[in-house]
Amino acid sequence: MNTAIGSFDMVLSAVRFVVLVTAGIFAVFCLIDWLVRTRKINLFGALARFSRSRIDPILEPIERRVVGAGGNPASAPLWALAAAVIGGILLISVLDFLRAETLGLAFAVRSGPGGIFRLLVSWTFDFVRIAILVRVVSSWLPVSPFSPWIRWSYAVSEPILRPLRAVIPSIGPIDITPIIAYFLIGFLQNAVLRLL
Repeated sequence: MNTAIGSFDMVLSAVRFVVLVTAGIFAVFCLIDWLVRTRKINLFGALARFSRSRIDPILEPIERRVVGAGGNPASAPLWALAAAVIGGILLISVLDFLRAETLGLAFAVRSGPGGIFRLLVSWTFDFVRIAILVRVVSSWLPVSPFSPWIRWSYAVSEPILRPLRAVIPSIGPIDITPIIAYFLIGFLQNAVLRLL
């Protein structure tokens, strides 16, 4: 088990390095593209030609999506940088989560039936918290709540959020019940696991 965790840690370190390098490359692309688009450098110089021949084809799909959504094409490099950074953070977070769950599973198996029961209870709370996170993030994106990828999160979280909405007022147009529910479930998870 220790060799598997050691191998996983090496993969996680490699992924962190790749994410950092990718974000750095997109940051340089963003700066070069901005310099060309704002005419801060000579439009006929080597850097501008490099930007048009190498960077623009990479950013073209992102630029089409930005323009299709009604945005400014000059902001495509910033969106590419944001996607690289956020995607990298999500990837690293998922890998860290999988590592922690693998360690928890190994510990639970060594602890016997009580450890496995404790792990299943913990996983249940984690599943509900993940459903709330998916629901919140999907509400920021142009994704239908009836999509099969998202519908499960509404089915899991709505029985918890509906009673809380009756008690917790919204702050203007912002519904804060998912945030409160997320932290309440975490508090309840810690309390239940202490009792087990």
